[in-house]
Amino acid sequence: MKDITGLVLAGGQGRRMGGVDKGLATLRGRPMVAWVLERLAPQVGALVVNANQNLEQYRAYGHPVVSDEIGGFAGPLAGLQVGMKAARTPFILTAPCDSPFLPDDLASRLSAALQAQRADVAVVKTGKWHQPVFALVRTALLPHLTAYLEKGGRKIDSWYGMLHIAEVVFDDEEAAFSNINTTEELKAFQSAA
Repeated sequence: MKDITGLVLAGGQGRRMGGVDKGLATLRGRPMVAWVLERLAPQVGALVVNANQNLEQYRAYGHPVVSDEIGGFAGPLAGLQVGMKAARTPFILTAPCDSPFLPDDLASRLSAALQAQRADVAVVKTGKWHQPVFALVRTALLPHLTAYLEKGGRKIDSWYGMLHIAEVVFDDEEAAFSNINTTEELKAFQSAA
């Protein structure tokens, strides 16, 4: 889908992983960000990585790397903001760097729901849980997001609450949204099929 830019969110501190840059943590011989980029690439027209440290290592993947304009590791909305500024497409698809098993139909299903419901954002839902960092967002929302951030807003759910959201149920692919937050989880996935 050439009208979508994929944005890999790798801008966190990795606190739950002892300060390790999660995107560069190795899963089965490859950094997790490599898995995510590989899964997203066939689904989008361009890719951007949001990172706030180890920038050269992320640039080595050959995609633009953008850092938060808001200091202090402000969370996924800060990454989304700079990703939207970098995007040259009407839509941006976000995925975190610690979810290496993304479904192959993520972009198509989110796009279909967003268009059908004329929504601002399409967000993944598995079971009773929203997965807010797996979302397709209209890049035209950049001024709205910037205003929210400038007022001190940081919570992704609060910003989404101001918008027309399409929920997209992925119960058939729930495991694809497993994210790896701790070294214990990483070890578990090293040996899992």
